[in-house]
Amino acid sequence: MELKFKIAVLFMVLLVRVFSANFILAANPLDVVINEIAWMGTENSYNDEWIELYNNTGSSIILDGWILKAEDGTPKINLTGAIQAKSFYLLERTDDSTVPGITMDQKYTGALGNSGENLELYDNLENLLDSLSSSDGWFAGNNSDKLTMERINPLLSGNDPGNWTTSQNIGGTPKSQNTLVITQSQKELAPQPDPEILPEQTAPPSLEIVESTKEKPIIYPSGILINEIMPAPVGKDSEEEWIEFFNQNDFEVDLTGWQITDTIGSINAYTFPKDTKIGPKGFLMLSRPTTKITLNNDGDSLQLLQPNGSALDKMSYGKALRGESYNRTKTEWSWSSALTPGSVNIIPKAEDMQPKKKEPLVLSSEANLAAVGESFKSIQNTKTQRPLVSLCLFLIAFGLAIFSGIIILTLKKNLNLS
Repeated sequence: MELKFKIAVLFMVLLVRVFSANFILAANPLDVVINEIAWMGTENSYNDEWIELYNNTGSSIILDGWILKAEDGTPKINLTGAIQAKSFYLLERTDDSTVPGITMDQKYTGALGNSGENLELYDNLENLLDSLSSSDGWFAGNNSDKLTMERINPLLSGNDPGNWTTSQNIGGTPKSQNTLVITQSQKELAPQPDPEILPEQTAPPSLEIVESTKEKPIIYPSGILINEIMPAPVGKDSEEEWIEFFNQNDFEVDLTGWQITDTIGSINAYTFPKDTKIGPKGFLMLSRPTTKITLNNDGDSLQLLQPNGSALDKMSYGKALRGESYNRTKTEWSWSSALTPGSVNIIPKAEDMQPKKKEPLVLSSEANLAAVGESFKSIQNTKTQRPLVSLCLFLIAFGLAIFSGIIILTLKKNLNLS
């Protein structure tokens, strides 16, 4: 029995060691670093700030008890969970809609000042692992264009302004490699000084040589637009809603890995599958059964994201009109009863939408001729009857005159006799 107990204890110890080998506590500076900061927010809202951490080690690290805080106390983030080896950890302010299409690792509250902050990262033993002293102004980033502040080399100090740069992508590179990054392996590829040359004769390797060894970021084409949407069809919304895209370019664009996402209500993202292409000056229509994206009838917004997370196009609408689509025009968006999925948008003119005035009745040419004929006959009859009437009147007057004369002569005769 005692032997079995010892074997069981030994097995448990080995099991604990194997399990704990995958999760270690960082004790060395720069094991985990602050890697990217969206201190300016996003194009959607200046409140959509986020911070990205990076694990430089080859092992997963438990973050329970760790603290990332600003010197002024806002924000102060009590970290939880774990960050995997050579991986990223995304902190989003307020909710998970800050970076559409990318799941956050933890939510936090508290705004970053646009004029700069001093940030510090502590482990659960209160060891300072990384810091960023930029209270006099952020080292990089662009508030106007919403370009994030990226770390160039995660193995060098975060307090060095030269180790930070402005991202080349709008919206930055959340949970992916920065647009300009120099790792230790890349530094080893740079030319090394000849040991026989004296130190004062050795020229330091230039930054251009080091940068030439890194992978160049993929540049995705622009000119792809959300062109027409149908939020409230006459039939079932679940079956007949659709989204149309238009390619402004004179060349075909491969949309593999691109995303379309809504931002209100039940948020869904659709990733374009492999070999999805849109031709030059061409259209692409996706139905709701395909994308699973619900276009809310009370209003919603959409974003078209490139594979690097950059928002290429976005649009919003208010209360939808039943049976009408929402169309992009040269200057704005407009509702239209002319549905044109897969073709050029048609917006009815304002005068066509006004009720038509009642026009006076106009007879046809034949009817006009008939009416004229009847009038002519009536005139002719009048002319024909007029002499006859005159003769009758003459005879009556003549008769009355003779009758009057006879009466007068009779009266005179009677008076003479008397």
